[in-house]
Amino acid sequence: MDYFKELSQLKATLVAVSKTKPESAIEDLYHKGQRIFGENRVTELVEKHKHLPKDIEWHFIGHLQSKKTKDIAPFVHMIESADSFKLLGIIDQEAAKNNRKINVLLQLKIAKEETKYGFEFDDLVKHLDVQKYPNLNFKGVMGMATFTEDTDQVRNEFKNLVLYNNEIKATHFKNDPGFNEISMGMSGDYKIAIEEGSTMIRIGSLLFGAR
Repeated sequence: MDYFKELSQLKATLVAVSKTKPESAIEDLYHKGQRIFGENRVTELVEKHKHLPKDIEWHFIGHLQSKKTKDIAPFVHMIESADSFKLLGIIDQEAAKNNRKINVLLQLKIAKEETKYGFEFDDLVKHLDVQKYPNLNFKGVMGMATFTEDTDQVRNEFKNLVLYNNEIKATHFKNDPGFNEISMGMSGDYKIAIEEGSTMIRIGSLLFGAR
């Protein structure tokens, strides 16, 4: 089944997760009209950016190592996985070196799994000082639900992310209309995510097939 047509017509922005996929597969989706692609490895993203059309908007969606930020800072459209104050500072520095502003999403930890990265909500709200990062465009939040068959748990985690987003917006971005993205939902749970208010979904296997 060709999911692209269905997914691209949803009200949420579609990020095609192209990690581990060949450039030819990305080109196929590109020619169908897709322009936003997500990668989670810096080396792979840099290579793909070199070879593929320059109007692609690359989103970095994996855990970003501080020392590798400089490699994607010249071109990345958005870093969805800004998950620590240290990383925010480094992205800001690298953006300044490249004379540009970089779009970021604040990744919040909403899953029960220890392996998931992200800010703890209370810590983020208490210590975030937006003025410290003049070279960042804060665009919203991102979160990953627990990998589980329990759809009630997944739904509750997405509900929490929306509540967190609303609180962060009220306390730190009240007068910033650009802080409006909630990136949540992947191939297995995007329908629940959209029902709960997702504005951006990250879809890999439905578009490209299983890894």
